[in-house]
Amino acid sequence: MAAVVVLGGLSLSACATKSYVDAQIADVNNRISAVDAKAADARQRADAAAAAAAAANTAAGNAAAAADAAANDARNANQRLDQVTTRVDTLEQQQAEAAKKTRRPRG
Repeated sequence: MAAVVVLGGLSLSACATKSYVDAQIADVNNRISAVDAKAADARQRADAAAAAAAAANTAAGNAAAAADAAANDARNANQRLDQVTTRVDTLEQQQAEAAKKTRRPRG
């Protein structure tokens, strides 16, 4: 008798029906699908951000190259200005010395 009671109790306890298990699995599958959709959206946004960062990096590189070229042009202009200034100073000194040597008649 005791064995019948034990077997009866075990057979009635904690047995899930197929429809219950299917419902639980469907709920889990829905959650997984939602998480996959969010992950795909996040992946797309990350790819877009990476592309924008790469474009910004390229633009920054181009700007740096343009700035370097402008700096070189400015250095060249300053060197030419220094050369011209030296020549003008030399010519002014020569003119001043020539003016001292030239005497004007009194008159």
